[in-house]
Amino acid sequence: MKRFWNVVVLFVLGVIAFPQVGMAQMGMGMKGPSMRGVWKPAVGSGAAYQMESKREGKREMEVAIVGAETSEGKPGHWMEMVVQSEEGPMVMRTLLAMDGKELRTLRMVVQPGNEEPMEISMEMMGMMGQQQKPQKSDVRDEAERVGTETITTPAGTFECEHWRAKDKSADFWVTDKVSPWGMVKMTSKDETMTLVRVISNAKTKIRGTPRKMEDMMRRP
Repeated sequence: MKRFWNVVVLFVLGVIAFPQVGMAQMGMGMKGPSMRGVWKPAVGSGAAYQMESKREGKREMEVAIVGAETSEGKPGHWMEMVVQSEEGPMVMRTLLAMDGKELRTLRMVVQPGNEEPMEISMEMMGMMGQQQKPQKSDVRDEAERVGTETITTPAGTFECEHWRAKDKSADFWVTDKVSPWGMVKMTSKDETMTLVRVISNAKTKIRGTPRKMEDMMRRP
């Protein structure tokens, strides 16, 4: 049981830093790049990216929409992010809903490696000092258009809009052919993300029915 909570603490404190991808550290000391683009979710669709940083090397991440649900009176989409680690597939599933021009996290489920899945309430996140902040749904609101460019990646060739962050910190190439973020490529000083595979018929990788974190913590 002690080992389980060691994994959980690493996962939650490192991973759930959404909107900074939520993949930071992934229970394995790896800091991931920001997941940004133009939010256009479609159930069953997704994308796999090769993430590369000077500090952490290369790692592949999958991002997919695995369901839709109304919560708190708001229609939302379940976005699932998966990264492989020595502990097994690290999975984070978040229910995201539009709030004006921002995305708000309504619910969250995590599955650290081969452990059983658990749901973490937003109240618990606040108690852990990991309060979820709204995320901009459209990177173009904080960027300047560079032009239209054709980008070739392992996933194919795409005609993209090239946008550059107003603070010059990153460049983004986006298309409406990729869901949920439309991103084909992202570069910054320290990291890159490149589309390597388009996913269709995506299914959740969460195994079984998640238990509430509060109930699991009471377990002897």
